[in-house]
Amino acid sequence: MFDKTNIMEKLEPHIVRTKAYLLTLRDVRNVGVLVFTVILLLITWSGIKAIQTNYGLEKQISRLQQENEVGVLDNANLSLQNQYFLSDQYKEVTARENLGLGMAGETELLVPTSTALSHTVRPKGAVASKSSVPEQAFWQHNFQEWVDFFLHRGDAAD
Repeated sequence: MFDKTNIMEKLEPHIVRTKAYLLTLRDVRNVGVLVFTVILLLITWSGIKAIQTNYGLEKQISRLQQENEVGVLDNANLSLQNQYFLSDQYKEVTARENLGLGMAGETELLVPTSTALSHTVRPKGAVASKSSVPEQAFWQHNFQEWVDFFLHRGDAAD
């Protein structure tokens, strides 16, 4: 069936090459190169991880600095707002709006809304009255707004 001698003769050159290769692996120079390569790869990997960690920390520092700057601006804004609330101008405006008070010697006139609106000037292109526009469903109004936008209607004032 199988001829062992024939197979052994065919495999013998391969076996000899394999033994020679294994002997070269045991050579001190080859082992040294292999150990050096492994150490070099480990150092490279460690350096890459350190760079990646530093990059992440730099991003975090930058984000925190930006948040700090926003907080400083918010504090400055609140400080200015507090100064305004303590000013006489704010007290006067609040007294006029909320309490209906005025300065000494001022006279307050109450004008009906219809009279006040009858003497105003309408801007060009304004609708005459709300009742002249038929009431539309939300989706119809929205669709019409998009059509007007894409066809550049209503841009005459620009």
